[in-house]
Amino acid sequence: MNWRVFILAATTFAVGLVELIVGGILPYIAKDLNVSVATAGQLITIFALVYAISAPVLLSLTAKVERKKLYLISLLLFTLGNVMTYFSPTFVIVMIARIITAMSTALVIVLSLTITTKIVEPRHRAKALGLIFVGVSSALVIGVPMGIFITEAFGWRAVFLGIALLSSISMILIFMLLEKMPVVEVVPLKTQIKSLANLKIASAHLTTLFMLAGHYMLYAYFTPFLVEAFNLNSSWVSICYLVFGLASVSGNAFGGWLSDKIGTGKSIVLIIATFAIVLFAIPYTIVAFPLFLIVTVLWGALSWSLTPPLQNYLIQTDPKTSDIQQSLNTAALQIGISIGSAVGGALFTITGSVMHLSSFGAILVLCALGCAIFSIKRAPLSDSNQLDGSIQRVHQ
Repeated sequence: MNWRVFILAATTFAVGLVELIVGGILPYIAKDLNVSVATAGQLITIFALVYAISAPVLLSLTAKVERKKLYLISLLLFTLGNVMTYFSPTFVIVMIARIITAMSTALVIVLSLTITTKIVEPRHRAKALGLIFVGVSSALVIGVPMGIFITEAFGWRAVFLGIALLSSISMILIFMLLEKMPVVEVVPLKTQIKSLANLKIASAHLTTLFMLAGHYMLYAYFTPFLVEAFNLNSSWVSICYLVFGLASVSGNAFGGWLSDKIGTGKSIVLIIATFAIVLFAIPYTIVAFPLFLIVTVLWGALSWSLTPPLQNYLIQTDPKTSDIQQSLNTAALQIGISIGSAVGGALFTITGSVMHLSSFGAILVLCALGCAIFSIKRAPLSDSNQLDGSIQRVHQ
C-alpha cells in the first residue's frame, strides 16, 4: 500500500480535531469571551452547518482545480483559521474563524478520500480508506481529552495554536511528498440534489440527520452535564470523554458485525430503538457514577454503530449513485449535529440546566426510527426506477 496514505490519514486527524474538541472546553471559552455556555455551544452548530453545505458546493466550484494544489490551499486556510481563533478578541471573531475552518475541513477530508483512491492499487483501496477514517475517529477519541489537558495547562487558545502547528507540518509534508493529482470528474451539485427525489433515499438521509441531532442534544454539552451531575474536575471529565470515544470507535465495528449478522434493515431499526432507550435513561443513571459510566459506554457505542449498516443500506438501495449518497449522508450527519447542538443550546438557555437534554434528544431519535422504518418499507428503487430516471435526465 502507498505509504503516502499515512500522511493523508495524519492530516485528517489534524483537521478532524477542530470540530469536536470545542465540546470539552466550552466552559473555558465561554468564560474567557464573556458569553454563556449555551452561546459558546453554537460554535459546534455553525461548524457542522457550514461543513455540511461546503462539502458538495466547494467540490463543485473547484472541480477544475488540480487536486494537490486545492489540498494545499485548503490546509493553508485551515491553518490561518486556527491562528485567527488563537488571536480572536471576541466571540464574533471566533465564530468567523470557525466558518473558515469548517469550509477548509470539509475540503481536506473529502480530498483525502478521493486522493487516496487514486494513489493506491484497487486491492488495497478498502484498507487505505479505512486508515483515513481511523484518522478522523482517532481525533474523536484523543482530541477532546487532549484539548481539556492542554486547556488546563496553557489555556483554551493554545489548543487551536497546536492544531495550526499540526496542520502546518501536514502542509509541508504534502507539498514535498505528494505528487500532483489530475482533475477528476465531480458529480454536479444539481445531480446530487436530484438524487433526493426518491422518498426511500431521502428518508434514509433523514434517519442520519435525526439520529445525530438527538445525540448532539446532550453530547455538545457533555462537559456542563458532567459538572452539573457529578461536580467532576477536569481530569475526570477527560476520562469520561476518553471512555465515550473508545466506545464510539468500537461501536463502529459492532455496527458492521450486526449488519452482517442480521441484515442492514433489522440492524438499523435495532440500533436506533436501543439508542433512544439509552438517551431516555441517562438522566436517571446519575444516582451512581459507575452506573452512569456503563450507560455512557452504551451511548458512545450506539452513537457510531448506525454508520456501517446505513452506509451499506444506501449502497444496496441504489449502487449506481452510491458515491452521491455517501456525500449527501455526510452532509445530513453534519446538519444533524448543527440542529442538535442549536436546539440543545436553546433548551439549556431556557431551563438553565442540561440534565434532561438527552430526554429531548431521544424524541428526535424516535423521529429517526420512524424515518428508517418508512425507508425500509418503501419499494426498492429497482421497482420504481424513479431515482435512476432523474439522474439520466440531468445528464441529457
